[in-house]
Amino acid sequence: MYKFKTVILATLLIIPFAGVGAVSAKALRDEPSIDGPMLKVAIAIEISDKCSSIEARKLKGLNFLWGLKTAAKKLGYSDDEIKAYVDSKAEKSRMRALGESYVRSKGFDPTSDADLCALGQQEIAANSLTGSLLRNR
Repeated sequence: MYKFKTVILATLLIIPFAGVGAVSAKALRDEPSIDGPMLKVAIAIEISDKCSSIEARKLKGLNFLWGLKTAAKKLGYSDDEIKAYVDSKAEKSRMRALGESYVRSKGFDPTSDADLCALGQQEIAANSLTGSLLRNR
């Protein structure tokens, strides 16, 4: 069975959308309406990967990511630009650093599975975007 993040990446890269938008002048990382929610998704995935008592809400997550891809397309980004953003090692490293900073800002250690579980519980209780993509097992 595929891991959730593999399914997410495949979904972002394979699902075809009709039409080709104009080439955007900005990088996707500079689009707060795309990059911010992607960070929240990345945090949810990390929590679900590290915390055995919390799982990802897969269908909700996939639906959310389809929506982000649609939004990026409406902003004028091509499939190639979206693929480059998702596949970029530099972007993955940047996202990891941002995620670790977020976890620390909440008073937790991003290298501690127990702390990620506690953060996950807080996010679920707050019904934040991250929390809405997670559920207790």
